[in-house]
Amino acid sequence: MNTAFEFLADAASPNFHPIVREAKDVGAEAVLITAIAATIIGAIIFWPHIRPMIWQ
Repeated sequence: MNTAFEFLADAASPNFHPIVREAKDVGAEAVLITAIAATIIGAIIFWPHIRPMIWQ
């Protein structure tokens, strides 16, 4: 999804524009934050099942 927005921004402004760069940076940050949050939530959900396998 992020790549689609980047292509759209490039199509709207084919020349370099600082606002387009900032928009791409914000989109990349949103993807990173979402990935980190998903990892943390997954660890919280699966930790009770993983812990016994680690400490047998």
